[in-house]
Amino acid sequence: MENYLPLIIAVIVFLILLNGIFTVKQQTVAVVERFGKFVAIRNAGLKIKIPIVDRIVGRISMRILQLDVNVETKTKDDVFVKLKVSVQYKVVRGREKDAFYQLDDPNSQITSYVFDVVRAVVPKMKLDFVFEKKDDIALAVKSELNEAMINYGYDIIKALVTDIDPDEEVKNAMNRINAAERKKVAAQFEGDAERILIVEKAKAEAQSKRLQGQGIADQRREIAKGLEESVEVLNTVGINSQEASALIVVTQHYDTLQSIGSETGTNLILLPNTPQAGSDMLNNMVASFTASNQIGEAMKKAESDDKSK
Repeated sequence: MENYLPLIIAVIVFLILLNGIFTVKQQTVAVVERFGKFVAIRNAGLKIKIPIVDRIVGRISMRILQLDVNVETKTKDDVFVKLKVSVQYKVVRGREKDAFYQLDDPNSQITSYVFDVVRAVVPKMKLDFVFEKKDDIALAVKSELNEAMINYGYDIIKALVTDIDPDEEVKNAMNRINAAERKKVAAQFEGDAERILIVEKAKAEAQSKRLQGQGIADQRREIAKGLEESVEVLNTVGINSQEASALIVVTQHYDTLQSIGSETGTNLILLPNTPQAGSDMLNNMVASFTASNQIGEAMKKAESDDKSK
């Protein structure tokens, strides 16, 4: 037994020394106490403590942590809505002792502040403004949290409103309102497009009528000029104006008959086709002009007699 005693003592000493060696991971610190009293904060790496006397009571992550808080509250227009607020925070370097000893549960503390801020800000807003002003809500949460948690060694990096979820019936109503608004805008655009088409069509028709009238006027002007030139040519060969007019009318009469006969699908038109038809039409025209001139002279004479009386 005495032969094994040194070995046993060596093993015990080795275990005691081994208990005094420990490692700390990257982005982590270890809190060391001695007989229940805080001694030191050990950073990452291989570290030594007094065996049995010193004790590691906890480890603190120095990474940026995120806490998601779901809050249900009511808006100014009496709509219940659920908000998801994500808070990103970390322990302030050099304040590890405060962060470890002053707060038993930092997550619960942060959650309480988020509830307090959200339920103080959102009830002052209507539902539409909650969506529009979500950044303002996040800034209010960050400001309130940072002011409170910095005293405990925590720094609030950012607060984000990541989700806004109204009641299902409210969402359906909002979708119907949005759809109705879009239909209204679409109807207005369609009406404007139809009005533009009508206006442009009217402008085109007016332009077409103007050009058509101008064409007809130009055609009649050219016809009159051609008739005048024809009469002048016939006068040069000894044919008087009345004979020339009769000849032109007869020529146009037969040109018309030829044109009607050459067109397919033309409706039946009865016209005088005897040789003296053109002369008869000319005589009728001359008689009409003569009667009209006589009536005009009679009316002028009557007016002159009335004035003399």
